[in-house]
Amino acid sequence: MTPITEVEGRRLALSNLEKVLYPQTGFTKAEVLHYYAGNAEVLLPHLRDRPVSFLRYPDGPNGQVFFAKNVPPGTPDWVTTAEVPRSEGPARMVLVQDLASLMWAANLVTEFHTHQWVIQDPGVADRIVFDLDPGPPATVVDCCEVALWLRERLAADGIDACVKTSGSKGLHLLAAVRPTPSEQVSDYARRLAVEAERAMPRLALHRMTRSLRPGKVFVDWSQNAARKTTATPYTLRARPEPTVSAPVTWTEVEECEAPEQLTFLAPDIAPRVQDYGDLLAPLLDPDSAGSLP
Repeated sequence: MTPITEVEGRRLALSNLEKVLYPQTGFTKAEVLHYYAGNAEVLLPHLRDRPVSFLRYPDGPNGQVFFAKNVPPGTPDWVTTAEVPRSEGPARMVLVQDLASLMWAANLVTEFHTHQWVIQDPGVADRIVFDLDPGPPATVVDCCEVALWLRERLAADGIDACVKTSGSKGLHLLAAVRPTPSEQVSDYARRLAVEAERAMPRLALHRMTRSLRPGKVFVDWSQNAARKTTATPYTLRARPEPTVSAPVTWTEVEECEAPEQLTFLAPDIAPRVQDYGDLLAPLLDPDSAGSLP
């Protein structure tokens, strides 16, 4: 029998709670739901008003993994949805606006991926992102070196960057910017990626060419395109362990000497939030937004 629970006055059917989704650690679906509920206070502000793409893995990361951008079948009528413009025609997507809709979405077993813009102004970015992706044998330690260069380069333009782990192999650099068309943000991000490659030719790479990537850090600027999404802060990832896309301090980046120092699992996050609060809070503050040159 599927348990029924009530969240903020909404009735939810939570299924397969004992299913082990991360066999390497024995992490269950119930623990996934507990993680999202326990960290909703810091996660929800980064989801609110941003159309969500779900990366679903109902049988764990070793099972079928698929993206769902449109509103999933069976979505309750109390879950907020919105029409989103696309080049191939408008689509209807989910907005996770509150704890009840977060728990409904988490029950589908998801990673959360969001755009760099809010639904009130689609295609006009309020943040910039760089996805630093290491090509083996490069690791997140190499990403840290590139991240520190990008932080200083952004600061020279009056833009204050925050950083989080991707929850996979690399890092995400993010910064709040004053509302700017996504095309302009993409162009600026690409220029900085090119500059990074010129400044660190043995380490940084701005091109997506696979054959060039071993041993280098790909500075992926393309996720600033209006159609693209990036893993939302605090989302779980479909990896062998329940890793999280976790905000980190710049001191942790500066002092990183081994990948495990910047690997965070679901149980690590609540203590970090207690110690640091939301390290990405500046992304939510319009007063901290920089202007692109």
